[in-house]
Amino acid sequence: MSEVGAKVGTENWSLDGEPATLVELFRRAVARGKRDLLNYKFEGSWRSMSASDLEHQVRGVAMGLYALGVRAGDRVGLLSENRIEWTIADLGVINCGGADVPIYATQSPKQVAYILNDAAVEVLFISNQAQYDRIRDALNNCPKLRVIVAFDQVSAPQGKVMTFGDFLNWGRAADEAEPELYEILQNSVTPDSLATLIYTSGTTGDPKGVMLTHTNLVSNTLANFHNSDLAENEVALTFLPFSHILERTTIYMYLHAGVSIFYAESVESVARDLIEVRPHFMTSVPRLFEKIYARAMEKAEESGGANAAIARWAVGVARQWARATSEGGRAGVVLKLKHRIADALVYSKLRAALGGRIRALVSGGAPLAPELAQFFYGAGLPIYQGYGLTESSPAISCNTPRANRIGSVGRAVPGVKVRIAEDGEILASGPNVMRGYYNLPDETEETLETDAEGRVWLRTGDIGYLDADGYLFITDRKKDLIKTSGGKYVAPQPIENAIKRSRFVNQVVVIGDGRKFPSALVVPQADALHDFARRQGISIDGDELIKHPKIVSLIESEVDKHTNDLSRHEKIKAVLLLPRELTVESGELTPTLKIKRRVVVEKNKKQIDQLYAEKEASHDSK
Repeated sequence: MSEVGAKVGTENWSLDGEPATLVELFRRAVARGKRDLLNYKFEGSWRSMSASDLEHQVRGVAMGLYALGVRAGDRVGLLSENRIEWTIADLGVINCGGADVPIYATQSPKQVAYILNDAAVEVLFISNQAQYDRIRDALNNCPKLRVIVAFDQVSAPQGKVMTFGDFLNWGRAADEAEPELYEILQNSVTPDSLATLIYTSGTTGDPKGVMLTHTNLVSNTLANFHNSDLAENEVALTFLPFSHILERTTIYMYLHAGVSIFYAESVESVARDLIEVRPHFMTSVPRLFEKIYARAMEKAEESGGANAAIARWAVGVARQWARATSEGGRAGVVLKLKHRIADALVYSKLRAALGGRIRALVSGGAPLAPELAQFFYGAGLPIYQGYGLTESSPAISCNTPRANRIGSVGRAVPGVKVRIAEDGEILASGPNVMRGYYNLPDETEETLETDAEGRVWLRTGDIGYLDADGYLFITDRKKDLIKTSGGKYVAPQPIENAIKRSRFVNQVVVIGDGRKFPSALVVPQADALHDFARRQGISIDGDELIKHPKIVSLIESEVDKHTNDLSRHEKIKAVLLLPRELTVESGELTPTLKIKRRVVVEKNKKQIDQLYAEKEASHDSK
């Protein structure tokens, strides 16, 4: 392993004077007495939960779990969409000394049963009737599961499901019987206690349970807090799944910072919630920013004429502004004037659509195209891209308001070290690195290695490099690299990001492993495509539309336009249009919206084989 180029995080960062467990973090958060700590929609109106009410509910959950026989280190399942009860249940498990096992609300019943059995879950929180009905049959294969607690009323065979209200009443009765026990349970939690067991979604095979301790989660929560400039009087909107470690530790960070947390009703309601809540801060994945940009450009193009031209001009100005100022530089007089005009005509409207008070957006989970980041930065909506894994709790690096290099995923967060192995793999070490995979010692040994000094390093599986200033750049997943039949390696993610700059492209998957050349599977952006078809006088719709020669030619030209600077062996020489969006439910995306490349290829194998046969025959005949 090469030491060349190794960079480290902030050496003098420590937990001195800070909470050492999530229990301590929670105690400090509720001690502030904030009146609108958690905020949620109920029957169409926003309601608030104070810090004291939250503490009362969490205490009831903790004591209810204890009454059900949950003891230190026992695992408690959590299968629900985002809602305030998710946070209450999570904090209740933590404060009774247990470890929760969050499960994605979209995970297949078979995978739900696998996780419950592997983690030996005996108590499971679920959200509602639809969730119960979805997994009911799978639960018959979970012999260790004793109790199900439902947040909403659920119709089920007698004795199968307990309502959340009844559960809380049971916990309060237990608390009245032994009022000193709750604090004893809290005090039994140590920094090394297991806090959660998170099953990675993975792109192949069964999910693996990542064991994260209180030290893992608290150290990363505090590192992210110190990297931010969150203030106690500010507002944050949350909508990413709490089952994912990014939003989970973000919630802990919000609690520590003392901001008012607003729960979006759903992913679909985010646009409305942004206007109603007017947040200062929000985390997201690139997909949302891509959709916001694509929709803004579509509206401008639909208006046509001067509006479309102004929008395109404003995009260019925003990118110039970002390149000139994002790292502390200064814009010239002419650029300042252009930016002021573009702000009045375009950027101010975009900021208003996001509530008008956004100070910082954080992007994680997948690569963010630099051009997209430049546009948002220039429009007064800075996106700070970060990087991490479930196994690292999750943040390894992140850009910040004080150190932001667009195109990178930032410098190592406080307390974390990053180095690059000889084969280009990114390795990370710090208090945030997991204890290991649950019941999988071989996989743990493959992923964690200990150096001569006793420091544990996490093999991330990602390929990247560090620049001279310590900023980390990700080039691709180690397992995603494509090797053509000519022996050339192609990194698909940068190519996919380039193609997604087109307003006609919704999703793209670059393929070509073992083939003569790379190709692209493209899901077109429906609204933009239909608008183009209307203007071209194309009246067909549905699956037939993407077969129309003008539509195929349009997407091929867009791919060529956005990849014209690629090396010869990276050039996309064939394009296949897909009729439907890739989704989690169809198994083509992980719950964190990463592409399952092998699944997509397998599902479209017949069309891909035909595409290559035609292109190769055409090439050979020349």
